Amino acid sequence: MAADAVAEIDRRLADVARNEDVVIPLAIESGSRAWGFPSPDSDYDCRFVYVRTWDETFSLFPKRDVIETPLTELIDVNGWELSKALKLMLKGNAVLIEWLKSPITYRANRDFRAAFLKLAEETANPPGWANHYLHLAKSMRARVLQNLDDVPLKKLFYLIRPVAAAAWIMEGRGRGLPPMRLQALVTDLQPDENVRRCVDDLVELKLETRELGTGKAPEPILDFVSRTIPALEAWLTSQDVTPHADAQRKADEFHRTWIAQLNS
Repeated sequence: MAADAVAEIDRRLADVARNEDVVIPLAIESGSRAWGFPSPDSDYDCRFVYVRTWDETFSLFPKRDVIETPLTELIDVNGWELSKALKLMLKGNAVLIEWLKSPITYRANRDFRAAFLKLAEETANPPGWANHYLHLAKSMRARVLQNLDDVPLKKLFYLIRPVAAAAWIMEGRGRGLPPMRLQALVTDLQPDENVRRCVDDLVELKLETRELGTGKAPEPILDFVSRTIPALEAWLTSQDVTPHADAQRKADEFHRTWIAQLNS
């Protein structure tokens, strides 16, 4: 983590809070750094949750539920308004819960984060999360595996991780989300030893290399992806991906409570 990049992210967060008149109870690092496979020149993907004032939150003419800052080659900082984050979480979008579990934090209200994680556990929707990861995996497969002899190796990580995450959920390894770091996820999933070795080798290479380039896709990875995606599709046909009956009530209660607390 470069000190100047972190300082710039902190500055942007402060500017957003001041200029938009919002409270930011959570700001974290997402992407490859949080997932444990950064390269020496990885960019910074800061994501945050924000709350507007009481009057603006309950206005008939609400502002956008997304705040974005100028994108550069190195830094990407943007966030979701709390209501947007809650609604997406209830729909099975796993992104918000990954934000809550990110190992890299720029700023956080500890009580807010703990309460949000508790809500996520109480309204857990593992099949919905698996479905979210499966859609990501299928999208990345179409983009990455167009030519198996000339695969952008860096992009393989963004295919392996959602496949492994969805498989982890399918195998019933707990109500919570899969481990954030890719190597821990694959180790916990316990696929074929050759798959784990390929992942370890790719991670180590990416940690040391600015550009992995292209090459032939490793056979163990291809086999893992080709076997797992159909298994996930079959499994999800028998799963209910709708939220718990009381999930909306709990999310509403959380929303009202924290709008009040963060504006007090």
